[in-house]
Amino acid sequence: MSTTVATDTSSDLGSLAKQPARAVLGYGLGDFANNLAFSMGTSFLLYYLTDVAGVTAAAVGTMFLVVRLWDAFTDLFAGRLVDRTMTRFGKFRPFILWFAVPVLFLSVLNFNVPTPGVKWLGIFDVSLSGQGRVLYMYLAYAVLGLCYSLINIPYGSLASAMSQSVSERAKLVAARAFGAAIGGVGLTYIVAPKISALQKTAPKLAANADATAKAAYDAAALVYRQNVQSVFTTTTLLFVLIGSIAFFLTFWFCRESVVRATPKVSIRETIDTLKHNKPLAYLCAASFFYLIGLFAVGGSTAYYAKYVMGDISQTATMTLVNSGIALLVTPFIPRIIRKFGKKTVFQWCGVFTVVGGVALFFTPVGALALALILLGIKGVGASLINTVMFGLEADTVEYGEWKSGKRSEGATYAIFSFTRKVTQSIGGAVGAWMLAIGGYLSATATTPNPVQPDSAIWAIRFTIGLLPALCAIAAMIIFWKYPLTDKLFAQIRNENEARKSEAAAAE
Repeated sequence: MSTTVATDTSSDLGSLAKQPARAVLGYGLGDFANNLAFSMGTSFLLYYLTDVAGVTAAAVGTMFLVVRLWDAFTDLFAGRLVDRTMTRFGKFRPFILWFAVPVLFLSVLNFNVPTPGVKWLGIFDVSLSGQGRVLYMYLAYAVLGLCYSLINIPYGSLASAMSQSVSERAKLVAARAFGAAIGGVGLTYIVAPKISALQKTAPKLAANADATAKAAYDAAALVYRQNVQSVFTTTTLLFVLIGSIAFFLTFWFCRESVVRATPKVSIRETIDTLKHNKPLAYLCAASFFYLIGLFAVGGSTAYYAKYVMGDISQTATMTLVNSGIALLVTPFIPRIIRKFGKKTVFQWCGVFTVVGGVALFFTPVGALALALILLGIKGVGASLINTVMFGLEADTVEYGEWKSGKRSEGATYAIFSFTRKVTQSIGGAVGAWMLAIGGYLSATATTPNPVQPDSAIWAIRFTIGLLPALCAIAAMIIFWKYPLTDKLFAQIRNENEARKSEAAAAE
């Protein structure tokens, strides 16, 4: 293949043109809306199922493993469906419009497990046995995963169809990270303080209580659980409205501008595109390890705030420092990428995760200020790497097209998202299983706030600090051989476009 000049400024039109501000805003709003469902689940679903629905941590861990593996395969289904779709609105944008309300309402159902004494959706008297509640949470979470795939795969693929410019894609992935951070921090500040205030009203039963006192305690415990359920119901219903508006603006503001030789891609062409895509393989392998640590942290955050920091309302502070650090870092991501390149940023920012995570594991219980500083250090690495991953994935689309002559955004993103879903499955399960291994005591109808053993506290500290550090080390070792630099990407992109222009001229 002939070599062309690698530049992002050779054209002011089409796929290299500067993205308008509303397109960047619209793309960021997409992950803001995604996180109203996704971050709500990663941050609070484990806590909700153990401490409100009364399901054991071991059962929830197994559910996370099974259903998130199912989610991984729904990503492949969604990617294949996207590659076979073409409408007058494009390949990706219609899915965002179609599945906005379903995915957000399914989040409501996941936080409304029919529990004795607690009204379902705040209206209906529906009560299930322990086995019935487990079956319900499996079904609700599985359907949520399917609908989330059908909106997230097109959304993630959209960036590579909006622009082929390194710098403009950097803006899009930065906007995505910014939107996700706002969504995550916002929902945490809505939910965590309310739960904290309620926990201070949780009833306590004296050891020598008589039958009358026990009956009064049981009644107060039921009211407490009803109030906690009400917080989750009201919040998720509110997110249906807010998230639907945000998804619609993503659909309205974003446009697909990259030219493709074939609007629909066959399964054989998809396989040819993927099987020689070495950069995608290295990215998925490194992401596999790094994200296990990242996703294990999400479900353990509320427990760390409650039992190590002393108040579950500190979940909001942890999210602001750990995930919300992206609000400070994200505006500088395009400049950082231009200066160092995505590969270098990914590789060396893992050091922040290692240093912060190891130190966090050894931080004494109650050392609030030190813990927040170390969470911030770890959060810098996590926010940069998790953002750069999406830019790297978009670049592998061009590499696959360069190798095969066919462009397959849907399948490429689906493979990457498949990897992320598998890590969600393993990471979420590990977080819950560590609680079980540590002997964590789930809430019961009569004991809504049990005292935890020291082993459970150590398990929480391991999941928050040491596990992400070990996973980051493995990811950095693998990513060392990632072959696609930004300079090589620009050369490949230009050769792809030259090939298309020659084909169009010949026709």
